[in-house]
Amino acid sequence: MNSLLKASIVALLILGLVLITGCALSPSELPGVPGNDGANEGDGDASKVNGDPTEGRKIVKTGSMTLEVEDIAETIDQVAEITAELNGYVVSSYKYDYEQRVEGRITIRVPFEEFDQAFVRLRQLATDVPYETTTAKDITEEYVDLEAQLSNLLATEVQYLALLEKAENVEDMLMVQRELSNVRRQIEQIEGRMQYLERTSETALIDVTLRETKGLAEHWSASATLRSAVRGLTTFGRGLATVLIWLGIFCWAWVPPLVIWLRRRRRAKS
Repeated sequence: MNSLLKASIVALLILGLVLITGCALSPSELPGVPGNDGANEGDGDASKVNGDPTEGRKIVKTGSMTLEVEDIAETIDQVAEITAELNGYVVSSYKYDYEQRVEGRITIRVPFEEFDQAFVRLRQLATDVPYETTTAKDITEEYVDLEAQLSNLLATEVQYLALLEKAENVEDMLMVQRELSNVRRQIEQIEGRMQYLERTSETALIDVTLRETKGLAEHWSASATLRSAVRGLTTFGRGLATVLIWLGIFCWAWVPPLVIWLRRRRRAKS
């Protein structure tokens, strides 16, 4: 019984190596593995995906656009409102204000089917749209492959659990539990990746850069003008102080000639 148990573990280890390298066998190819019915259903779904180029496929859509608007803060609020109306959510947003320019950025996610509608409504907020791009990535093949690997790993886990019940000594139990933990770790990794692909394919990401348009007359700000005047006064004061310091240091060079010149001028007047 012990040798048979070890032989079974070796066989499962070989299967595990095949799964890790990405060359997983389909569950129907594993003799005596439970869950073949579910695997066949998965194969049927895959054939449907391959037969129809649109139905059932998983597509990750992303978009990026630059909008020129009159008021960035107000536009950020409007973008958030549109996103909520489309059953989406704001990922991040910020606004930064420099002396000569104001820019902002907001990133949103909307349901996949609302992607085009979101672009239409966002364009309506702008006086001009100088940049716009969209991309789509088909992840159906990766997702189907992950499904197949998950089915095989779940079947392998069942086999290890059966071997664990048949183990007759502590050494065999520890060996099976170690391999069972390794399989469970792989299952969790694949399930996590599948959940990520599902979330990213159900919603589309749109990154919006906002630029403030300039009117015919340059925008005037009293606070900015005051700051500029203070900076100019400070610069003038520093320059004057520098000149006085230099004159004080080199007074031995210019004071005697100045005194002599003044005396000669007084004598000449006398």
